[in-house]
Amino acid sequence: MERYENAPKDIFKERRRYEILDGKISYMASGTPNHNTIIGNVSIMFGNYLRGKKCRVFVNGIDVIFSEKDIFVPDIAVVCNKDIIKDDGIHGAPDLIVEVLSKSTAKRDISYKRNIYEKYGVKEYWIISQYERSIQVYLLKNGVYVFDNIYQIYEDYLTNRMDEEEKSAIIKEFKTSLYDDLIISVEEVFENVEL
Repeated sequence: MERYENAPKDIFKERRRYEILDGKISYMASGTPNHNTIIGNVSIMFGNYLRGKKCRVFVNGIDVIFSEKDIFVPDIAVVCNKDIIKDDGIHGAPDLIVEVLSKSTAKRDISYKRNIYEKYGVKEYWIISQYERSIQVYLLKNGVYVFDNIYQIYEDYLTNRMDEEEKSAIIKEFKTSLYDDLIISVEEVFENVEL
Protein backbone atom coordinates (compact mmCIF):
# COMPACT_ATOMS: atom_id res chain seq x y z
CA MET A 1 0.00 0.00 0.00
CA GLU A 2 3.01 2.35 0.19
CA ARG A 3 2.72 3.40 -3.43
CA TYR A 4 -0.78 4.74 -2.73
CA GLU A 5 0.25 6.61 0.41
CA ASN A 6 0.37 10.01 -1.30
CA ALA A 7 -2.42 9.35 -3.78
CA PRO A 8 -5.53 11.52 -3.71
CA LYS A 9 -8.11 10.23 -1.24
CA ASP A 10 -10.72 9.58 -3.95
CA ILE A 11 -8.46 7.36 -6.10
CA PHE A 12 -10.36 4.24 -5.02
CA LYS A 13 -13.83 5.66 -5.63
CA GLU A 14 -15.66 3.81 -8.35
CA ARG A 15 -16.09 5.83 -11.52
CA ARG A 16 -19.80 6.07 -12.15
CA ARG A 17 -21.01 5.67 -15.70
CA TYR A 18 -23.56 8.09 -17.03
CA GLU A 19 -25.38 9.28 -20.11
CA ILE A 20 -26.53 12.77 -20.99
CA LEU A 21 -30.22 12.96 -21.85
CA ASP A 22 -31.62 16.32 -22.90
CA GLY A 23 -28.65 18.03 -21.25
CA LYS A 24 -29.05 16.24 -17.90
CA ILE A 25 -26.70 13.65 -16.45
CA SER A 26 -28.37 10.30 -15.92
CA TYR A 27 -26.33 7.74 -13.99
CA MET A 28 -26.34 4.13 -15.12
CA ALA A 29 -26.65 1.17 -12.78
CA SER A 30 -24.41 -1.85 -13.12
CA GLY A 31 -25.87 -4.63 -15.25
CA THR A 32 -27.30 -7.81 -13.81
CA PRO A 33 -25.99 -11.24 -14.84
CA ASN A 34 -29.01 -11.72 -17.15
CA HIS A 35 -28.55 -8.26 -18.67
CA ASN A 36 -24.89 -8.94 -19.39
CA THR A 37 -25.60 -12.46 -20.69
CA ILE A 38 -28.05 -11.11 -23.28
CA ILE A 39 -25.57 -8.41 -24.36
CA GLY A 40 -22.88 -11.07 -24.69
CA ASN A 41 -25.11 -13.41 -26.69
CA VAL A 42 -26.18 -10.72 -29.15
CA SER A 43 -22.71 -9.23 -29.52
CA ILE A 44 -21.27 -12.67 -30.32
CA MET A 45 -23.87 -13.14 -33.08
CA PHE A 46 -23.04 -9.76 -34.63
CA GLY A 47 -19.30 -10.07 -34.01
CA ASN A 48 -19.07 -13.45 -35.71
CA TYR A 49 -21.17 -12.31 -38.65
CA LEU A 50 -19.34 -9.00 -39.15
CA ARG A 51 -15.84 -10.50 -39.07
CA GLY A 52 -14.14 -9.35 -42.27
CA LYS A 53 -16.97 -6.95 -43.20
CA LYS A 54 -16.98 -3.14 -43.13
CA CYS A 55 -19.48 -2.80 -40.28
CA ARG A 56 -18.37 -3.00 -36.64
CA VAL A 57 -20.16 -3.96 -33.45
CA PHE A 58 -19.62 -1.95 -30.26
CA VAL A 59 -20.67 -3.29 -26.89
CA ASN A 60 -21.77 -1.43 -23.75
CA GLY A 61 -19.23 1.24 -22.94
CA ILE A 62 -18.81 3.50 -25.96
CA ASP A 63 -20.39 6.95 -26.16
CA VAL A 64 -22.76 7.62 -29.04
CA ILE A 65 -22.81 11.37 -29.47
CA PHE A 66 -25.93 12.72 -31.17
CA SER A 67 -25.56 16.29 -29.85
CA GLU A 68 -24.08 18.07 -26.82
CA LYS A 69 -27.39 17.45 -25.05
CA ASP A 70 -27.72 13.78 -25.98
CA ILE A 71 -24.81 11.39 -25.42
CA PHE A 72 -25.87 7.79 -24.85
CA VAL A 73 -24.10 4.53 -24.03
CA PRO A 74 -26.23 1.87 -25.76
CA ASP A 75 -25.83 -1.79 -24.88
CA ILE A 76 -24.93 -2.64 -28.48
CA ALA A 77 -24.36 -0.48 -31.56
CA VAL A 78 -23.60 -1.61 -35.10
CA VAL A 79 -21.83 1.01 -37.21
CA CYS A 80 -21.16 0.70 -40.93
CA ASN A 81 -19.94 4.26 -41.59
CA LYS A 82 -16.32 4.29 -40.36
CA ASP A 83 -16.20 8.10 -40.69
CA ILE A 84 -18.37 8.56 -37.58
CA ILE A 85 -16.08 6.41 -35.40
CA LYS A 86 -13.70 8.71 -33.47
CA ASP A 87 -11.36 8.20 -30.50
CA ASP A 88 -13.92 9.63 -28.05
CA GLY A 89 -16.92 7.72 -29.38
CA ILE A 90 -19.36 7.44 -32.24
CA HIS A 91 -20.42 10.81 -33.66
CA GLY A 92 -23.79 10.28 -35.29
CA ALA A 93 -26.30 7.53 -35.82
CA PRO A 94 -25.26 3.87 -35.72
CA ASP A 95 -27.08 1.65 -38.19
CA LEU A 96 -28.57 -0.55 -35.46
CA ILE A 97 -28.89 -0.11 -31.69
CA VAL A 98 -29.88 -2.69 -29.08
CA GLU A 99 -31.00 -1.75 -25.58
CA VAL A 100 -31.61 -4.42 -22.93
CA LEU A 101 -34.17 -3.10 -20.48
CA SER A 102 -33.29 -2.67 -16.83
CA LYS A 103 -35.81 -1.66 -14.20
CA SER A 104 -33.96 1.62 -13.63
CA THR A 105 -33.60 2.55 -17.33
CA ALA A 106 -36.61 0.99 -19.09
CA LYS A 107 -38.65 4.20 -19.27
CA ARG A 108 -35.91 6.22 -20.94
CA ASP A 109 -34.99 3.37 -23.34
CA ILE A 110 -38.62 3.00 -24.46
CA SER A 111 -39.44 6.69 -24.72
CA TYR A 112 -36.77 9.41 -24.77
CA LYS A 113 -33.90 7.40 -26.25
CA ARG A 114 -36.18 5.77 -28.82
CA ASN A 115 -37.30 9.24 -29.95
CA ILE A 116 -33.68 10.43 -30.29
CA TYR A 117 -32.68 7.30 -32.21
CA GLU A 118 -35.58 7.94 -34.57
CA LYS A 119 -34.77 11.67 -34.91
CA TYR A 120 -31.12 11.06 -35.83
CA GLY A 121 -31.79 8.17 -38.21
CA VAL A 122 -30.84 4.91 -36.48
CA LYS A 123 -32.16 2.44 -39.08
CA GLU A 124 -33.09 -0.37 -36.70
CA TYR A 125 -33.75 -0.35 -32.95
CA TRP A 126 -34.21 -3.41 -30.74
CA ILE A 127 -35.67 -3.25 -27.25
CA ILE A 128 -34.96 -6.48 -25.39
CA SER A 129 -36.84 -7.35 -22.20
CA GLN A 130 -34.93 -9.77 -20.04
CA TYR A 131 -38.04 -10.23 -17.87
CA GLU A 132 -40.47 -11.06 -20.70
CA ARG A 133 -37.74 -12.68 -22.80
CA SER A 134 -38.86 -10.64 -25.79
CA ILE A 135 -37.28 -8.57 -28.56
CA GLN A 136 -39.24 -5.65 -30.02
CA VAL A 137 -37.89 -4.51 -33.38
CA TYR A 138 -38.48 -1.04 -34.84
CA LEU A 139 -37.47 -0.09 -38.38
CA LEU A 140 -36.97 3.46 -39.63
CA LYS A 141 -39.22 4.16 -42.61
CA ASN A 142 -39.51 7.68 -44.05
CA GLY A 143 -37.91 9.09 -40.88
CA VAL A 144 -40.35 7.41 -38.49
CA TYR A 145 -40.04 4.20 -36.48
CA VAL A 146 -42.49 1.52 -37.51
CA PHE A 147 -43.02 -1.45 -35.22
CA ASP A 148 -41.80 -4.46 -37.19
CA ASN A 149 -42.43 -7.39 -34.85
CA ILE A 150 -41.98 -8.86 -31.41
CA TYR A 151 -40.09 -12.11 -30.94
CA GLN A 152 -40.48 -13.99 -27.69
CA ILE A 153 -39.62 -17.12 -25.76
CA TYR A 154 -42.85 -18.60 -24.38
CA GLU A 155 -42.99 -20.44 -21.08
CA ASP A 156 -43.95 -24.12 -21.17
CA TYR A 157 -47.23 -23.46 -19.33
CA LEU A 158 -48.26 -21.16 -22.21
CA THR A 159 -47.19 -23.42 -25.05
CA ASN A 160 -48.92 -26.37 -23.35
CA ARG A 161 -52.21 -24.46 -23.73
CA MET A 162 -51.64 -23.68 -27.42
CA ASP A 163 -52.96 -25.74 -30.28
CA GLU A 164 -50.62 -26.83 -33.07
CA GLU A 165 -51.52 -23.87 -35.29
CA GLU A 166 -50.67 -21.39 -32.50
CA LYS A 167 -47.40 -23.18 -31.76
CA SER A 168 -46.40 -23.16 -35.42
CA ALA A 169 -47.05 -19.39 -35.57
CA ILE A 170 -44.30 -18.69 -33.00
CA ILE A 171 -41.37 -17.10 -34.81
CA LYS A 172 -38.11 -18.57 -33.56
CA GLU A 173 -35.71 -16.80 -35.94
CA PHE A 174 -35.63 -13.48 -37.76
CA LYS A 175 -33.40 -11.37 -39.98
CA THR A 176 -32.25 -7.84 -39.38
CA SER A 177 -33.13 -5.22 -41.98
CA LEU A 178 -29.41 -4.61 -42.54
CA TYR A 179 -28.38 -8.08 -43.70
CA ASP A 180 -30.29 -10.71 -45.67
CA ASP A 181 -28.14 -13.60 -44.50
CA LEU A 182 -27.81 -12.93 -40.75
CA ILE A 183 -30.33 -15.14 -38.95
CA ILE A 184 -31.04 -14.19 -35.32
CA SER A 185 -32.16 -17.09 -33.15
CA VAL A 186 -34.47 -15.91 -30.37
CA GLU A 187 -33.40 -18.86 -28.21
CA GLU A 188 -29.71 -17.93 -28.63
CA VAL A 189 -30.43 -14.34 -27.56
CA PHE A 190 -31.80 -15.67 -24.26
CA GLU A 191 -29.44 -18.61 -23.85
CA ASN A 192 -28.36 -19.01 -20.18
CA VAL A 193 -30.79 -16.33 -19.00
CA GLU A 194 -32.25 -17.40 -15.66
CA LEU A 195 -35.80 -16.46 -14.69
